[in-house]
Amino acid sequence: MTGRRFRIIAAVSAALAVPSIAFHLLGVRINVTPSIPLGLYVRTSGAPDVGLIAEFCPTGMSAHESARYRGFGLGCSDWAIPLLKPVVAKEGDEVEFGPGGIAVNGLALPNTAPRDYDGSGRPLRGWTADRARVEAGYVVVASTYHPGSYDSRYFGPIPSSRLRSCLRPL
Repeated sequence: MTGRRFRIIAAVSAALAVPSIAFHLLGVRINVTPSIPLGLYVRTSGAPDVGLIAEFCPTGMSAHESARYRGFGLGCSDWAIPLLKPVVAKEGDEVEFGPGGIAVNGLALPNTAPRDYDGSGRPLRGWTADRARVEAGYVVVASTYHPGSYDSRYFGPIPSSRLRSCLRPL
């Protein structure tokens, strides 16, 4: 590679990296995935609440499974980007997980039926719980925007302590 080409590639890389780092430090996230609407999201203060977007790094088996759907990044300890998923239930809500999808307090959520296989034909296992009240310190996250989203329909409620932040549309 010539010196000139190297300088051009370095300049373009820096031009892309600087705004990304600045956005991150300012609490702004860019979503380009189908799980939530495309756009810019900003970090909020306060407790996780229904309607906000949870930013989190999966753990255990869900981290291993989700790594195939998340891109390379510096956000999580497994070198993948965090997941962004809408909070659909919080402490005290009654949640039902079933083959038809997730229902919260008796209201069925669209596009939340678990699939047997992902888009590449790899098997998926739905969350095995039937009906439960969300415990203190937990939330349920699910995308009603995309039926193929990897969320609580596969890994169940997540501890609020695992949330890096909650976001709202900018």
